[in-house]
Amino acid sequence: MDCKIKNDLGTIFISEDVLLKVVGYAALECYGIVAMSSKRAKDGFVEWLGRENLTRGVQIRSVGDMLDVDLFIIVEYGISIAEVCKTIVETVRYKLESMTGVSVRKVNISVEGIRV
Repeated sequence: MDCKIKNDLGTIFISEDVLLKVVGYAALECYGIVAMSSKRAKDGFVEWLGRENLTRGVQIRSVGDMLDVDLFIIVEYGISIAEVCKTIVETVRYKLESMTGVSVRKVNISVEGIRV
């Protein structure tokens, strides 16, 4: 799902991989998040992913001219999960909209685990 932005100077195409990386790096900048995670559909195990595979913990869907973002994360023990998620939503929305010009409709976060 590539993103296409039209303006008076022409058309800009942004690949899905770029959008996924922007979201992944923006999420990992937030305090309280330990790692991105990915559920494998085959066996249901949760994989912990480092920075090299952070796009596997992100899913993007296009809804009209806006995006819905799904994040699967691991948080640090002892930190308020609600506050971490609130910060992630604000940061991801701001970074994605300011860096790419694409509007974000929703940011959904699934906390897959807690690391002690």
